[in-house]
Parts: sequence; C-alpha cells; structure tokens
Amino acid sequence: RHFRLVLTTQAQRAEEARQQAISGGTEPSAFPDTLPGYTEYGRDNGIRLSAVWLTHDPEYPENLPAAPLVRYGWTPRGELAAVYDRSNTQVRSFTYDDKYRGRMVAHRHTSRPEIRYRYDSDGRVTEQLNPAGLSYTYQYEKDHITITDSLDRREVLHTQGEAGLKRVVKKEHADGSVTQSQFDAVGRLRTQTDAAGRTTEYSPDVVTGLITRITTPDGRASAFYYNHHSQLTSATGPDGLEIRREYDELGRLIQETAPDGDITRYRYDNPHSDLPCATEDATGSRKTMTWSRYAQLLSFTDCSGYVTRYDHDRFGQMTAVHREEGLSQYHAYDSRGQLIAVKDTQGHETRYEYNIAGDLTAVIAPDGSRNGTQYDAWGKAVRTTQGGLTRSMEYDAAGRVIRLTSENGSHTTFRYDVLDRLIQETGFDGRTQRYHHDLTGKLIRSEDEGLVTHWHYDEADRLTHRTVKG
Repeated sequence: RHFRLVLTTQAQRAEEARQQAISGGTEPSAFPDTLPGYTEYGRDNGIRLSAVWLTHDPEYPENLPAAPLVRYGWTPRGELAAVYDRSNTQVRSFTYDDKYRGRMVAHRHTSRPEIRYRYDSDGRVTEQLNPAGLSYTYQYEKDHITITDSLDRREVLHTQGEAGLKRVVKKEHADGSVTQSQFDAVGRLRTQTDAAGRTTEYSPDVVTGLITRITTPDGRASAFYYNHHSQLTSATGPDGLEIRREYDELGRLIQETAPDGDITRYRYDNPHSDLPCATEDATGSRKTMTWSRYAQLLSFTDCSGYVTRYDHDRFGQMTAVHREEGLSQYHAYDSRGQLIAVKDTQGHETRYEYNIAGDLTAVIAPDGSRNGTQYDAWGKAVRTTQGGLTRSMEYDAAGRVIRLTSENGSHTTFRYDVLDRLIQETGFDGRTQRYHHDLTGKLIRSEDEGLVTHWHYDEADRLTHRTVKG
C-alpha cells in the first residue's frame, strides 16, 4: 500500500483560515503566519500533518477511497483542534488555554459532553469537570495526592521517588481501606499488599524486567522462564503443572505443550509471515488457514475438511462468510465503518441504525420488527424497546444502574457502597436482597429476606463452600 501524507505550514493554515473567513463573510480571526521558534520540547517549525490518503492498494487498485482516511485540524497556535474520520465526521475536538500554549482545557468525543480541566499555577490539573458524570478535584502535597469526586468520595495516593521513578506506594481508598506497593531501585513492582494485609511478591529479571516468579500470600509460587528473545518458554503454576513453548529461528511459535502433556504444533508456509498456515493437535487433527497480505483470514479448513471462506473490503472489514452447502452471509457498512446490514443466502436481511455518537439505536429484523435503544449523553442505554414492550434504566452520577423499570411498569432498585460494589437489590416483587463484602471485595454474606448465606474462601481467595441459614 502507498499513502500520501499531507503536510501544512503555519503560513498555509493562516491563509486558508483567512480565505474561509472571507468566503463566509466574517472577519478573519487572528491566525499568525509563524509560530514561536522554540518550545520546551525544542524547535517548532510549524509543520503539521493535516491528512492521510490511500493512493495505491494492490488488492483493490481500482477502488481507492475518494476521501482521506483521516484528517486533522489545528488551532492558530499549532495545537491539535479536531480529528475527522474517513466519513469526514469529527470524532474528537480539543480546546486549549488562552495563556498557556499546548495546555488542553477541554476535549470531547462525537456527540458526547465536553470534559473540562482546570490547573494550578504549576500546571497541574486541579479539577476535572464532567457535566453528565463524576467530576473530580485534585490536591497536591509533597508526597501525596488527594482525589475527591462529586459524590464526596476521597482517595489518597502516597508517592515515593522523583521524576520518572516516582511511584504510588500506598493508596487510601474511599472506604478507609489501604493497599500498599513496594518497588525496586529502578521502579519495578516487587510487592503488593492488599487491604487485608496480605502480600504478593514479584521477582523481575534483573536485566529484562520480565517477571520470573510470583509468590501469593499463601506461599504458593508461579515461575516463568524466557529465551534470549524474551519469549515465554515455560510457566509453572502453584499446582506444579507446566506449560512449554518452542519457537523457530524467526521467533514464531511452533509447538505448545499443555499441562496435561498434549502438544499443539504450528506450521508456516511463508518466511515473512507470523501467521500459521496449519495447526495440529495431540490427536493428529489438522486445521489449515490462509491469509491475505494484510493478515486477514481468507479461509479456514477444520479437521473434517469443512472449508469456510471470508471476504473483506479495502478497510479490512469482513464483507462475506461463505460456508459449504452454499450457505453465505453478507455484511454491509456505512461510510464510518459501522455495520448496517447482514444478509443471508436466502435474502433475509437484518439492518442496524446508529446515532451520531456511534451508539446502536435500532435493529430491524428480516420480518420488519424493530428493536430500539435510547442512550443518555454518555452512551448508557436508558430505554430499550422490544416487540412493543419498553424497559428503562436510570443511573447515578457514577454511571451505576440504580433503577430498572420493566415492561409492565414494575421497578427494581439497586444500591452500592463507596467502592461501587452492589450492596442491596429490591426486586419487582418487593423482595430485598443484601450483599456484604470483605476488605478485599469478596462476597462473604448475602441476605434474601430471612435466608442468610455465608460464603467461605481459602487463603488463595478460592470459594470453598457456603452455609445457608433460614
């Protein structure tokens, strides 16, 4: 494939802005022909990437896109202002501080609320303002940061180290629990202690930093071994069972041995491809695959010889699946790459519709029946309609479902603790269930009216049994 990168200078962007203003009958905005020569990151020559075009595709030489794959807009100060996808839809926008060049004060996704930021005199974020969700404030001290959300939940991050080696070594959670971490001299994680005081140890390789051993609080250990290319060659779990992997001289996986001793082998027919053309399992069953030059699966033959073929468009999206016995399924997409239709060999078609934010709003079945979904500003489903029946959902500021209204108008309500764990559910029938968790978040007690269940775990947090009292 060949691509053309369109670069623009500051002077070109300034002239374009002036011409747009003149043609629109408005006063041209202040758009300087040059940018300040130096920034804290070095010299800025004002050159920016404005668009990427696909100009040659050997797979689709006569079917090239008529528009750029992506386009970028810039502010008069050379800051990224907007990103447009291949349909020319603006998918991101950014706003910057008037005084401090390059300091982002707001951003948004397509048709989503704008998230805004405020800074202190040292350039640190002090507030994150989300108009349709949680907002946050940040307070900075020498060795800790306090984060408070708009539900008045507070977390404190305690740090150690300087510059690139600064690490969070202790975290105070909103419920008062504390977790801690320790790091080595080069900033690699060595231990983590959970809210119950249990410590997990990590042993990184001195040179590569790859984890070679993990020891859990109950003393059980897992070990990991690598070759000189840092590829995993074997791993032994706490139960002593081992998996092994072998690679060829090009670093491609050629054999994998499961804990039960079963061996899977991988074959390659192209020295330039990392994708296997065949796999063979312990029973001798063989599966084969063919791939396009863009690593798209073109065909798959299972161990019985059954062949499935796949077609793709120039953007890499699957457009058809062809199975044996003449069974095929065809996919269609809109200009943004969203799936809009699926049709089978018999002509039965299911269609899909979206809003500007890309949320799926409707599914139309082959018989014409329509299932719809409405969303709030953040893309959470607030109303679904199926077969003429409607269900609705309500959320709190943290995005948690707090009320579910069924098709017949009855309600289920939900309550959560400060760590977002479900603690109470009152159902359509008025029955209330309550849930209790330990310091590490495991469910230890549930109540269903007069029925109480206790949940028990071993030292590795595995559920061992439960007791029920009624």
